[in-house]
Amino acid sequence: MYNLFYRMEANKVCCYAHPDAPLIEDYRAGDQICSDCGLVVGDRVIDVGSEWRTFSNEKSGTDPSRVGGPENPLLNGSDLSTVIGPGRGDASFDDFGVSKYQNRRTMSSSDRALINAFREINGMADRINLAKTIVDRANNLFKQVHDGKNLKGRSNDAISSACLYIACRQEGVPRTFKEICAVSKVSKKEIGRCFKLILKALETSVDLITTGDFMSRFCSNLSLPNMVQKAATHIARKAVELDIVPGRSPISVAAAAIYMASQVNLILCT
Repeated sequence: MYNLFYRMEANKVCCYAHPDAPLIEDYRAGDQICSDCGLVVGDRVIDVGSEWRTFSNEKSGTDPSRVGGPENPLLNGSDLSTVIGPGRGDASFDDFGVSKYQNRRTMSSSDRALINAFREINGMADRINLAKTIVDRANNLFKQVHDGKNLKGRSNDAISSACLYIACRQEGVPRTFKEICAVSKVSKKEIGRCFKLILKALETSVDLITTGDFMSRFCSNLSLPNMVQKAATHIARKAVELDIVPGRSPISVAAAAIYMASQVNLILCT
């Protein structure tokens, strides 16, 4: 039997009279409405965004306050938690007059660890101006490591830093260990250890870095003219092609090429 509100081949809600018309979602009523004829074609729609609420002690009820964050698919508990308020009566305070509850939050230790790690990753990314796509990838990497319990004994700060480093390389905008270390709370050596362990645990890989990955950014940070960048790029490329610097870090080769190009162009650079 043909269902008026569903196209079986697509298995999605639509209006039988206007199957291609976009639907309007009324989250207050929980309805899906056809934008052409106004027919209600779906009900009991759940809004997974943050909840809006007007509190009773507010004079104006026209400006609701947002309570709770939106659903986060990376959290095991879907970001659902209960907060115990401070209470109002005498029984809410101990013998010293201190609130017994003080906004105790019933959240799993797993979700708490994830939230702290995501906050740390976001903070590091902000300090070195990384895009949200990199933050999202780093969060996903941390979630996989956390759920797999692959790096027991390693600090979450070190794992977070390593995940951000890997995310940068996988997104094609690599950063050096030194740059990540500068905005993290752990040593470069510890980040390097976690980096190798994560790649092994998740059976993933990253592209090899080249001198070209850093040349433009290094020259820009040093405020060098374009001719110096072109010369440095040529020097680094030739050094690799002629196998003059086998086994050397591309970062070191790029830095040496920039120094040489600066000297040739009589630009003071240490």
